[in-house]
Amino acid sequence: MKRICPQCHSKPNNHIRNGFFVRAGVRTPIQRYRCKLCKKEFSDATFQLRYRQRKRNINGLALKQLISSGSLRRAAKVLNINRKTMVRKFKYLANKSRIEQDRYLKTLSNITEIQFDDMESFEHSKLKPLSITIVVQKNTRVILGAKVSQMPAKGLIAKRSRKKYGKRKDHRKKNREILLEKIKPCINDKFALIETDEQPHYPSSIKRIFPQAEHISYKGRKACVVGQGELKAGGFDPLFSLNHTCAMLRYSISRLVRRTWTTTKLAERLQDHIDIYINYHNQMLLS
Repeated sequence: MKRICPQCHSKPNNHIRNGFFVRAGVRTPIQRYRCKLCKKEFSDATFQLRYRQRKRNINGLALKQLISSGSLRRAAKVLNINRKTMVRKFKYLANKSRIEQDRYLKTLSNITEIQFDDMESFEHSKLKPLSITIVVQKNTRVILGAKVSQMPAKGLIAKRSRKKYGKRKDHRKKNREILLEKIKPCINDKFALIETDEQPHYPSSIKRIFPQAEHISYKGRKACVVGQGELKAGGFDPLFSLNHTCAMLRYSISRLVRRTWTTTKLAERLQDHIDIYINYHNQMLLS
């Protein structure tokens, strides 16, 4: 692969080979280069996502901890590493997962049946709720995407939330439409069937992004005892693919488990954790 100098961005014909180096624990030699213009040196490893990363051998173990209801602190304890190291592994795995998920979406096309809905969680306190829009392909349960959005508190805690944290903006509609726009190339708009619950804000977003698609909404139902509050009681569930996937997210991600003390401190970190699980779900659990 032809490389561009990371310093002066010169073309590959201005580079010369400058030996090799061998990373500890890896036998394959890595090519070095030197730029004839800026005199700087770089290598094939400079352009890798794991550039200058240490303890690469525990990346897979860190991933297994994160998608198995493990918290960052517990994962660091189990792997015998510093918590700061685990945070860096977490961010690396999130970036890697997003790149692989984008590559995976490009392989999908002509999808005709999808289901989507909003899950709810919170950051730091239940007075600061979050909404998670998740889109799933029906029957196959492939997760096409998920987006975390800030939302205002509602119900009995709404007044307390405004008093303590001020008025919270509602970003659900904006981020929902961003997510639908992202997966639009995968959907056959002309023959698409989109299934949701009876949330009144969904039809306008669907009509704007998928004007030719058919939209069917189902009345919400009471949750059954098992299934993290996501699986529904009372026989056949038309949104089973979606609800089953949401239950798997709540079980596998420590931040989403019901009645947990592993709470999200930043909405961005919740998005990172969900992105890690989505890539693992699509590539490993459904393969």
